[in-house]
Parts: sequence; structure tokens; C-alpha cells
Amino acid sequence: MTATRITVRGETPYDVVVGTDVLTELPGLLDAKVRTVAVIHPAGLPEIARPVRETLEGAGFEVVALPVPDGEEAKSVHVAAELWSAFGRYGITRSDAVVGVGGGATTDLAGFAAATWLRGVQVVQVPTTLLAMVDAAVGGKTGINTPEGKNLVGSFYPPKGVLCDLATLTSVPREDYVAGLAEIIKGGFIADPTILMLIEDDPAAARAPEGEHTRELVERKIRVKADVVGADLRESGLREILNYGHTLAHAIERVEDYRIRHGEAVAIGLVYAAELSRLDGRIGRDVVDRTRSILESVGLPTSYRADAWPRLREHMRVDKKARGAVLRFVVLDGIGRPARLENPSEELLEAAYREVAR
Repeated sequence: MTATRITVRGETPYDVVVGTDVLTELPGLLDAKVRTVAVIHPAGLPEIARPVRETLEGAGFEVVALPVPDGEEAKSVHVAAELWSAFGRYGITRSDAVVGVGGGATTDLAGFAAATWLRGVQVVQVPTTLLAMVDAAVGGKTGINTPEGKNLVGSFYPPKGVLCDLATLTSVPREDYVAGLAEIIKGGFIADPTILMLIEDDPAAARAPEGEHTRELVERKIRVKADVVGADLRESGLREILNYGHTLAHAIERVEDYRIRHGEAVAIGLVYAAELSRLDGRIGRDVVDRTRSILESVGLPTSYRADAWPRLREHMRVDKKARGAVLRFVVLDGIGRPARLENPSEELLEAAYREVAR
């Protein structure tokens, strides 16, 4: 089957290439002037970077492999500084490139390192997990974490291209693959209800990378994000809808010290956002029930412990979506109709959480 090219428009357009065994497309995503490519990948997964290195070397590029810690441990100032030092040692110039290979944490870090080295060298993302393919690697958001919160330091820096080779998904642990479905489901609730129907039609198939609708689900979610970020790269308006479910999700990740999968936290956050929407009189119980049902049908969590609320509320105060002292949530006025809720009352916030903690 041929590759699908989804264009992310805006000031600096780029393509997201989706298909099976499409690694040969990688050299064509780089500028012809590039000589050296720094390939950033998780240290614990050298095998996922090997085909990328071999493809680039076969195309005549000089390749430098730069392993980084696995998962969220990679997204620190310390690791970013080590990459900057490596770029200097290997003579990475503005006419060279960075390729990020791995999950969302790796692509976030690679994008940030590329954006900040010499005030910007080109980066191509090669996501290898479902979550990274449908969310983290697309859209140009780069970032690292601080003790105060997730992704509080970063930049908007569009990649030169994104390559989603669906063949890599077959080696992803099942729990990680299922966690990635949370972002796809989010896309269904904020923009593309067909996503929800495809999952409801066969939840068991949705849980497997070999499922009948896998490619369609991936492409539909990427198109949702491409449409949004193409119109609003810097989150000045429309792009905020992509944060549906994420205010609570990021707080949960902080409470769990990032030991919970991002998609699992997002799943709980989606239920919370739906309950906020219902209690604010925007949607009915049916949408909340459908949210829980779809998430549970693929094995995602829909509740969190009651005693965590004080700490969660404190972490929300430094959420990126806040403006001054005003806390902002993305809510629903209906399926496919996202909206903003600004400065909700403490009573409303806590009442919605009680529903999540039931």
C-alpha cells in the first residue's frame, strides 16, 4: 500500500508520511544541503534507531547516534545540555539536521534541542509509538519538563517532516499501544466523530496495531491535528482545543512523578473534562457515558483516587493553559464542538472530580 502524505500547512508547511515500511522516504524529507545527521534515540532501544541510521548512511549522510534516557527522564535541562555539547563536538551546523526516533518524550526532546541549537537546525521526527505518531511528533511543539511541571520550557518549532512507519507499532508493548488510543479518542470527541464509531464498531481490533481500522484511525487523528496546528501554530486560539482532557492529565502525571503513561492520564482527563462540561450545563449525561464506555472498551482507565484532589488542584495552578490567575479548560458543547471554560468555580472543579473519583 502506498504512503499517505498529510500536509501540515502554515508559515512553514511540511508533510507527515504515513504507511508501512516507508523508511525509504526519510532521506527525501531532508534538505539536499544536509551532510551530517544527529540521530537521537532512547538508549534502551538501539534497535529502533538502527534502520534509520542505515537508511541515512545508505543515502550518503554522515550519521551521529546520540542515545538519551528512556521516557520522560529524557526531557530535562541536563539531557538537553548534553545534546548541545554533543552537537558542538560533532560540528553540527545550521546546514545539518537532527532526526528524533522514538516515543513522544524523545521527539519532544529532539525538537527542543534542534530548535535551540544555533537558534534552529532542521529536524525530522520518526515516531515509533502510537502516541508519538498521532500527537507528540506532529504540530511543532517541543519541550522539556521542570520540577514545577510538564513541558513548561519549550518552543514552537515545526519539523522538516514526520515519518510514521506503521510497521514499528507491532513491536510496541500492548499497554503502551492502548495508551496511545487516548489521544485518538480525544480527536474523535473534539473534531471527528467517525473515529469514535470506528472504535465502537470493534474495540478489540482498535486495541491491536494489526486491527482493520488502525491506519484509518492514525490518519484521521493526524488530519485533525494537522488542520488545527496549520491554522494556529502558537496556540493563540484554535490550537487550545487539542488540550481537551490535558489539564487534569498533566496534574496526574506530576502526582505520579511521570510513572503513569501519558495516554492513561489523558483518558482520566477526558472523563473529567466531560464531567465539567456536563455540570456546566453544556452536554448531557449521554456524552459522559459514551466517553467512559469508549475508553473502558479499549482498556483505558476512567477514574482516579479521591484523596489526590488537593495535590492535583495545586499542580493545575501552573498549567500552561492558565492566563495569569485564570484557569482555562477545554470543554464540549457537544461532540465535535469544543469550547473554552474560563475560571470555573472551585465548587464546579471539585464536583467534577468527585465524579471521576467515584
